[in-house]
Parts: sequence; structure tokens; C-alpha cells
Amino acid sequence: MSPVLPVLLDTSAFVASLDLRDPRHKLCKATIEQMPAPLFTCEAVITECCYMLRNIPGAVQAVLANIEQGQIRLSFDLASSATEVAALMRKYRDTPADFADACLIQMADDLNTGEILTLDSDFRHYRWRKSKAFRLLIPLE
Repeated sequence: MSPVLPVLLDTSAFVASLDLRDPRHKLCKATIEQMPAPLFTCEAVITECCYMLRNIPGAVQAVLANIEQGQIRLSFDLASSATEVAALMRKYRDTPADFADACLIQMADDLNTGEILTLDSDFRHYRWRKSKAFRLLIPLE
């Protein structure tokens, strides 16, 4: 039996899983719930999620509860990856890759995985380990 690869969590899928008004809410929530815990993300994604969910009662608390309960693990150290993140933002400036996307690309390198929960089609173009395509675990429309 092959080992389970770590799965990265992007803002778009996490927000959709918590926002009942999002048209992909049920799909994202069900997909996240079926993934083996923990999911991996970074503080930049959590910041974006908290901002985007700030007007939905209980949503920010749900984000933080997922971290506290160990369902989501923050496993990124910007201090040791700042050079790489800056290089990724330059490389993908035409897309453009935002800060959180660049951090997730670097996390893929660090964790040796291209498995990602996202609704962001830019991840079709991004590459980890310079040439490896991400495997988008939620089908994009």
C-alpha cells in the first residue's frame, strides 16, 4: 500500500466549504471531509480565509477551530523560504501568483506533494519542483 501524500488546502476551497452561499459549498465541504487529516496550509491562506469569511457568523471561529483541533496543520516557515517565495512570485508575475499561492507552491516542494484542494484554475499552470503539475482534487468547471 502506498503512503498517503500530504494534501494542501487553498483559500478558495476552504472558504467555499464554510460559506453556505457559495455554489460549490457542498462539493468543497464533502471533499474536505473525506480527506485524511491533517490538511496542510500556511498563515497566508488562513489570513485570506478569515478576511473573506469575516461577515459570516461563526466562520472565522470555524477556521481557527480546524487548526486548534489538528484538522489543518500550518507547516510553512516563511523565514526559511522567503527567497523561494519571492522567486515564485516573479516567475508567475503574468498569472499573477499572489503571496498565498506562492507559499503553497513552495509548500508543495517542501512536503513533496502536488495534491491540492483548490478552485483556483491558476494551479493548472503553476508547477512545483519546477516542472511537476499539481493534482487538483476538486474538479474545476
